[in-house]
Amino acid sequence: MPTHQWQTSSYCQEGDACVNVASDPTGTVELTESSDPRGAILRTTPEAFAALLRDAKRARGR
Repeated sequence: MPTHQWQTSSYCQEGDACVNVASDPTGTVELTESSDPRGAILRTTPEAFAALLRDAKRARGR
């Protein structure tokens, strides 16, 4: 398994309720739970991840 450079949101408080994000050498975006970063990893395209972020920001602004 490759070593990831996981990034955590600056909005994340200390604890285990955060999402970590990384990308692999092919550009695939990977998401995992901060409490278990070696557990389940969700993989998606950069375009789908960007759409998720846009929708989350839009929903937050309502």
